[in-house]
This record gives sequence, structure tokens and C-alpha cells, in this order.
Amino acid sequence: MPTIDRRTFLKLMGLSATAGTGLLAACSKNNTSTSAPEAAISDDFYDLPMQGNVRILHTTDFHGQLQPVYFREPNVNLGVGDALGRPPHLVGNKLLTAMNLKPDTPESYAYTYLDFENAAAKYGKTGGFPQMKTLLDLLREQAGGQQNTVTIDGGDLWQGSGTSLWTRGVDMVEASNILGIDVMVGHWEFTYNESEVLSNVALFKGDFIGQNVRVKEDSLMDDKYTELVDKNEGRGLFDEDVGYAFQPYVIKEINGAKICIVGQAFPRTGNANPPEFFPDWSFGLREDDMIELVQSIRENEKPDAIVLLSHNGMDVDIKMAERVPGLNAVFGGHTHDGVPEPIKVKNVEGHECWVTNAGSNGKFLGVMDFDIADGKIKSMHYNMMPVISDTLEADKEMQAYIDQMRATVYDENIVESRVEKMFYNKSRVGKTYADILDEKLAIADRLLYRRGNFMGTWDQILCNALREEYDADVAMSAGVRWGTTTLKGDWITMEDVMTQCALTYGETYVTEMTGHDLMNILEQVADNLFDPDPYLQSGGDMVRVGGMDYTMDPSKPLYERITDARLDSGHLIEATETYKVAGWAQVNNTPEGRLMWDVVHDYIVKNKGKDDVLTIPKINHPKLVGVSENPGIADYPGETG
Repeated sequence: MPTIDRRTFLKLMGLSATAGTGLLAACSKNNTSTSAPEAAISDDFYDLPMQGNVRILHTTDFHGQLQPVYFREPNVNLGVGDALGRPPHLVGNKLLTAMNLKPDTPESYAYTYLDFENAAAKYGKTGGFPQMKTLLDLLREQAGGQQNTVTIDGGDLWQGSGTSLWTRGVDMVEASNILGIDVMVGHWEFTYNESEVLSNVALFKGDFIGQNVRVKEDSLMDDKYTELVDKNEGRGLFDEDVGYAFQPYVIKEINGAKICIVGQAFPRTGNANPPEFFPDWSFGLREDDMIELVQSIRENEKPDAIVLLSHNGMDVDIKMAERVPGLNAVFGGHTHDGVPEPIKVKNVEGHECWVTNAGSNGKFLGVMDFDIADGKIKSMHYNMMPVISDTLEADKEMQAYIDQMRATVYDENIVESRVEKMFYNKSRVGKTYADILDEKLAIADRLLYRRGNFMGTWDQILCNALREEYDADVAMSAGVRWGTTTLKGDWITMEDVMTQCALTYGETYVTEMTGHDLMNILEQVADNLFDPDPYLQSGGDMVRVGGMDYTMDPSKPLYERITDARLDSGHLIEATETYKVAGWAQVNNTPEGRLMWDVVHDYIVKNKGKDDVLTIPKINHPKLVGVSENPGIADYPGETG
């Protein structure tokens, strides 16, 4: 399989970035980069003087989004078991009340779905690497200099966009270096092939850590794997005796304090993603190993603080914080939860651990200050900073890099698929990345969003495209939590489509499936989401189903949650009847159907009206029962009972 030479790619870019420190745009009357009213954000919105002597800056789940985006928070994020009524399973006004936040504020816009379109018009987009770089530099300065800080990322950083797919993550690695990320863990990073992963890790200037990523025993004896490791400067085999693929933790000396950062990759990577991408590695929760490791660190390294950089998902992090002694804080990712305040957990020793999660798509920056003296933590202070893009000047170096990268020409060396005949798309050859991604396809007839436990409007477009492509009764699309938002009346671009679909396993398929098998799939996915034990959850959302409606009670046990499944025609799904089902992103097989983003592109262009508006005739929202008292649902557009 042809691949891009990463170092050559960066060299050919020939980027001579100009240094520049961004300023707060909204604080200057001379600012011309924003359309948002100056008064929308107060001048001191990003003033955060250091409260101690160590500052940890936390980002997570960028999903390849280098530029500012719109991202609507969910109106459905149901909690079950011990998570019922506890953050992150609060939405809308319930979340604002719990966190003492006011409606119609920048915080309300950032943390909730409430009045999203009007708020988006008022405040503008969020995130963006140039804006994040400006904010990071500002907060480093407010801490007395970068030497008093460490910047950490919770993974899902190098995947999720057209450019990250076409460069195999290289665009994001270099952007991460410019951003100044010191330490990170992984999940979707592992969905490039092993050689690409290790090459990216070698290019990354920070520490790539993960105590729960192991080299399989057979691979330790395999010369081919040893050669791969040697080729990538030893990355991929940190400790042969234990089998660590990457260093399990790193110690940072910060302003006289000794901070230990332990890494935890997504435990279920081997189940949730194609194992063909990482044949030599195994993943897992490995709680016992974590307990043993932290105890060893306490005894031998004697750090002033131990923090976990995690891609578990917030509910899993909360349980782990209760069960692993010695952790002072958890900086989490994976579930895209924007939670303004840390969850304070008592562990088995009776000590307090703060559990945080910094949302997704560069929308938030977590800031934790430690006051450490005489080997003890005197105090901890935490703030979640919404990154309102129009209020921050774009960092010149970062913006120059992004502009240069998007000017790269798409060529025959691109690898978009696992299938050789679809490595690259001939129609895109010779065009720049920007030219491809900026293509206007249709105008949105409503707000297009994806995040939420059940169907989103963007999901419906994906399912409709699959059904049309294969003339299928039912379409199934994975309930991944990435994918940005498109405002009503805005043009849907190819970049929007790639943001929803840019997987390294984007091939589509069609199959015959009995009603019994179809129901089993839905039940098993529902259990991954609603099992009361967080350790048995995967952290995604419900599989999206187009062409079919059903009733669900999340409180029921496995194989009892879903009833009354019917096709759009009203026909009851029968266990013994066979249905034509279309889908994409198969984990254990490699279908050879057209790539999902091309299917969606053609569907949108074909189905827009003469006024260029794409109309969605129906949204397959499932009927939900047993949720009337659950504070994790509000303004549900489907039926409840």
C-alpha cells in the first residue's frame, strides 16, 4: 500500500512560519476579523491569573478540526445507574442550574444546545488551532511563562477531517507541535496503520504515553515488528519486559514541583476499531495494572502530584478515580463532555480526586492550577474556558501553516481507503485540498447536527444517502460523537461532509439481514451505551438507523430495551423476515462499496432543489420511554412516553 512520506510531506510544504502572538480580538476596537458584536464577550473573559505555581492546560478530542467550527451540544445525554442526574448527564437548563450558569451568555452557548442558532449568530464559531494557540499563549503568560505550565491532550487529535485523512494524520501532528502539546494519549490515532502511527509518534515533539497499550507476546518475538520499531527510533516498544508499546507515564518538573502524568488510551480500541490497523498491539482497561503502577510511582518517584491523562470517557474516569488510590486529578476525553466544573470523587483511601473532561472540537480549554509547597498540594483550582473564536486573534504562525497545508495538491499518493482500487479519487487529482473542501453542495434546510444519544439531522442525511445508494430498506450509521454542525441557511460544503465521514475505513456495503439479527445489533449497541456499569460502556452513541423507527426504554436490561420496530412504511419488523440493510465503517470486514463521503456528496447534490436547498423529509427519531424524570433529556423532537 503506497503511503505518504511524512518528513517529505512537511519538507515539501516549505513552510516558513512567521512568529506572532495573538491578542484578544474583542478587546480591540480596531479588530476587523470578527462579525460578532464587541460587547458579546467581556474584556476580562480570558483573564485567569495563576492560583498556585503549576498550571496544567488540557485539550481533547479535536478530531482534526484545525479551523473554527460550529458544534451544538446534545439535548439528549442520558445517565443510567449511578450516573443518573450527575454530570455529564445533564442538558440544557438543568446543566446551567447545576453549574450556576446563566442563560443567554457565552457559557450557555458553549455548554448547551439552548437557542443554538441565535447564540451562534451572536457569538460565532468556536475552536480553531490559530485561536487555541493564542489562548494557550495568553494563559501561559498569565502563569508567569511557559516554564510554569504543561499542555496535555486527551487524544482523538489526529483524525476527523479531510486533510487528516489525506495526510494520514501528519497535518495534525505538525499542528500539535506548533500548538505546543507536551503530552498526549491516543484512540483514533491508532486507526492509521501501525507504521503510520509510529511515524507520527516519532514526528510528534511531545510524549505519547499509554500504560494500557501492550505489544502482543507473539509480536515481541517477531523480527518484522522489531524492524518497524527500529525504523521509528524505538517507538512502539518502550519496555520489552512488561510489553509497554509506549511509555506508561512521564514526569514533568514544573516550577519546582514534580508532576507525574499517567497515560490511558481508549481501552476498547481493539473492539471498536479495525484490528487490522494495529495487529501487534492490545488494549484494555487494565485497572489492576493502573493501581500497581500508581503505587510504584508513589513509592519510587515520589511526585508532588499524580494526574491521569485519559481517553476512557467521563463515567469510566469517575469509577476509576474511585478505585485507583493516589490520583489527584483526571483529565479525560472520548465522550466529548463539556463539563464546567470537576466532579470531586472520594477514592478508596478517602482522598479526593478531581475528574474533568474538556469537550471536543477545540471548543474548550481546561485549566487546572496547583499550589504545591513542601511536597504537598495546598490547593487546586479549575476553570473550563470556552474558546469563542471571534474574540481571539488568529496566531500568525499557526494560520500560515494551515493555509500552506490546505494549498497542498491532491495526487495519486493519497490513500483514502483499505481497498486498493479506491486509494485515491481520480476526480480530485490536481486540485488543492482547499479547492476540494470548499465545494458548495447545497443549502441546509435546517440546523444539521450529530451529537446526542440518538438520531441527529446530519445522521439522517448519512442514512438517506446509504438507502438511496443501495435501494435499501434500512440504513445503519455508527453513533460516533464527532462531526460538526451546519447552520440553517448555510451552504453544506465538502468539508462538512468529510467532517462527518473521514474514517480510514469509510467503505460502504449492503447486506441481507433478518429482523432478529437487526434487533440484536440494536440491542447490543444500546447495551454499550446504557449498561449501568461504566466499565462495560463504549462511550459512543446509539447506532443511527434510517428508514426504520423503534421504541426504546434505556432502563431495561439487554434484549429488552427495544420494541415495536417498524419500517417507514409502517410494516412491523419481523424476526424471520429478511431486509436489505446498507451501512458503512465495518470493523471486522472490508467491504468494497464506494466510500461514504462520495456517496453522501452525490446524494446531496442529486437531491437538492432548484433553489439549492436540501430538504430532509423525515427524521427517524426513536420513541423513548422511561425517561420523563431523566435530566439528561430535554426538548426531544421525537415521541416520549
